[in-house]
Amino acid sequence: MTAYFISDVHLGLEGPAAERDKQRRLIGFLDHASRDASHLFILGDLFDAWIEYRTVIPRGFHRVLSKLHDLADSGVDIHFLVGNHDFWVRDFFETEMGIKTHNEAFGIELEGKKIYMHHGDGLDPRDRGYAFLKKVLRNRFAIWLFSWIHPDIGVTLARSSSKTSRGYTSTKDYGEEDGMRRAAARLLGEGYDMVIMGHRHVPREERIGAGVYVNLGDWIGHNTYARLSGGTLSLQRWMAA
Repeated sequence: MTAYFISDVHLGLEGPAAERDKQRRLIGFLDHASRDASHLFILGDLFDAWIEYRTVIPRGFHRVLSKLHDLADSGVDIHFLVGNHDFWVRDFFETEMGIKTHNEAFGIELEGKKIYMHHGDGLDPRDRGYAFLKKVLRNRFAIWLFSWIHPDIGVTLARSSSKTSRGYTSTKDYGEEDGMRRAAARLLGEGYDMVIMGHRHVPREERIGAGVYVNLGDWIGHNTYARLSGGTLSLQRWMAA
């Protein structure tokens, strides 16, 4: 049994050439993982902006979606934890692709290890603005209202909002830890063996007490992922051919 973990791909973030290269790297990694993967966990922000209407999904991601669909069809157990850039997910991944979708952080046991997975957003108590925005954007009534906007306009607005949010987050100083390491230490102290997060875009692997905290980094500049095999979790970098 081998499990792979990725986060923060942000498909759709960059220009056409950079996006083609990113998708090529990601598909190469997924091909590699398919050789021994029993599980694949995507811990948020697979997309830079994802607005899923009932009958329309954003264009530009066909190759990656097809690869994920193939992996799920081959028997790989895929989990998609919604991040702060792609949380307007409806039922497309569940019903059309066989990918389990999680709207909130969750724990799981693999290879006798208790693992807690969180995208990482909203863990700093100082970020009250984001906490409020998250409640608004996840409100069923707000989503229903937005769904009446034409998809071309809705997706454009979502990408503009995503760009503004990313600029705000990247310039705001939360200190050394962003509240994420503190949360990881608390969870490890409560009995989890491993805590895995994303969001920060900075790869990190650290032993805390008897447990392990991993931040997955991103697929914009680092191409990093985690691999769990034989009960050992390791942070690795994908070196595309």
